[in-house]
This record gives sequence, C-alpha cells and structure tokens, in this order.
Amino acid sequence: MPTLLNRAIAILALGYPFLVYFGLRHFGARGLALALIVLATARLAVVGRKLPASPLLTILLLSSMAVALTGLLVLVSGAPDHLRFYPVVVNFAMLLLIEVTLLRPPTMVERLARLREPHLPPGAVGYTRKVTEVWCGFFLLNGSIALYTARFADVEVWTLYNGLIAYLLMALLFAGETLVRRRVRHRRQATVGAR
Repeated sequence: MPTLLNRAIAILALGYPFLVYFGLRHFGARGLALALIVLATARLAVVGRKLPASPLLTILLLSSMAVALTGLLVLVSGAPDHLRFYPVVVNFAMLLLIEVTLLRPPTMVERLARLREPHLPPGAVGYTRKVTEVWCGFFLLNGSIALYTARFADVEVWTLYNGLIAYLLMALLFAGETLVRRRVRHRRQATVGAR
C-alpha cells in the first residue's frame, strides 16, 4: 500500500497541471478537488511521520498543504480557477524556503552539497551561495509566470507551461549548473595542482 500511495503522490506532485486539465473535463471542479484533498491528506500523513525534518520533507509538507487548501477552497466555492494557483504557491514557498537559508546559513545548496562532500572548501561554500541565489531568482521568475498563466492564460496554456515548460526550464538550470560546477571544480583542481 505505501508504494501505491507513493506513486499516487508522485503523480500528484509532478503531474498536477495535467490532472487539473483532464480532471476538470471528467469529474468537475468539486470532484477533482475532493480527489486532490484525499491524496494530499494521505501525503501529509505519510510525510508527517518521517522524522527528523529535512528540507525535502519541509517542501513535501508545504506542497501537500497547498494542494489540500486549494482543494478545500474549490470544494467550498465550486470555482475551478482556484486550482490553477497551486504552482504559484509551490514556487513562492520554494523561494521562501531557499531564501531563508541565505539569511540563516548554511544555504540550501550548501546543505545538499555537504551530503556528498562534508568538508567543503571555502571557495565551494561561496559558490553554493551564488547557486542558491540563482535558484531564488528561478523560483521568483517561474512563480511570476505561473501567476500570469493562472490569471490571464487559458487552461491549455497554463497546463503547457506549468506541466511541461517549467520542468524543462528547471532541468536546464540544473544541467547548466552541473556543467558550471564541474568546470569550476576542474579549474580549482588545476590551480591547486600547479602550486
């Protein structure tokens, strides 16, 4: 049962725009909202039992609460447009979560980097701070575009951007940062080796 629930939760998280697009056509706003509330509540129950808290668990909890609250709002109001604001909430929650680590180091990227390399050199710590700032900019921009599509675009454009284009942009940023990090690391090793 946990495996099936985990798969349903993963589909909810990654495929949310497509679930909304097809769910509205087949189940209506309130039926879809009820299904989202059930899945989000199950996710909250599973994630809430996992301790100690980590940045990933915090993200999962925040996104689950956002889905549940969005579903509840639609269930009460019957207005399907509220379902389109979930990506906005997730992007700004991610921005807030990551930005807090800029104010209270270590930064999110440094924390993740230390999982693989516990003894980061000072130059790497500075690099992780810059990468954290870039991710903050990404979530601010992506959240703003998600807000624009939720307010002014039709549901097809909203689904395309939030269900595909946003993920492609995130993957491009991740891949670009990986390439830059390798280049920076190689340059640093070459400098140390030349001494």
